[in-house]
Amino acid sequence: MSGKGNDDAGGAASRHDVVQPGFRQHVLDAPLAHRFAGGSDLDAMRTLMESSIAELQKNYLSAEQVASSRAIMGLDTQLVADQTYFVIEIDGELAGCGGWSRRATLYGSDSTPDRRPALLDPNTDAARIRAMYTHPAHARKGVGRRILELCERAAKAEGFRRAELVATLSGEALYAACGYAAIERFSDARGGAAVPLVRMAKTI
Repeated sequence: MSGKGNDDAGGAASRHDVVQPGFRQHVLDAPLAHRFAGGSDLDAMRTLMESSIAELQKNYLSAEQVASSRAIMGLDTQLVADQTYFVIEIDGELAGCGGWSRRATLYGSDSTPDRRPALLDPNTDAARIRAMYTHPAHARKGVGRRILELCERAAKAEGFRRAELVATLSGEALYAACGYAAIERFSDARGGAAVPLVRMAKTI
């Protein structure tokens, strides 16, 4: 999921606040380095995702909803195999990860039901922005924006003209600030408690 839904739009807010009008990006002092994720990164990325889910959503969701999120969020190793998934490092430390997909699955991990690995048609379909996560220690440092830029550039190079994602409430403000518009609000209760999500899209 995008920012995965669990991204760097953190900050004080009640769980009922959907968008933070005063969202601001912190200035980053250290440079952001990026590369494609590989097999040796899987364990570190899973650890980062767990921290992101636990910490960056708790101002927006109940404890039950955060726990439920784990059933519909996490690592999709198909993205790593497709070489469409990036890691971001700050001073050699893993700060975030996220990617895009030319496949039909819109969000979810390896274990999420109803995955759709069919390839999309760039002429008619929107590329998927997928599984965006920022380590809580590096939230609001530009990590999410950098991943979005990388993903949009790569998808556009393959002929895609639109991008779609599914955001959690903690990530919605970032995506809105980057030009994504909400097109559908829904909940996913496959993990137990219903988790509110926002489908968003952008012309790239």
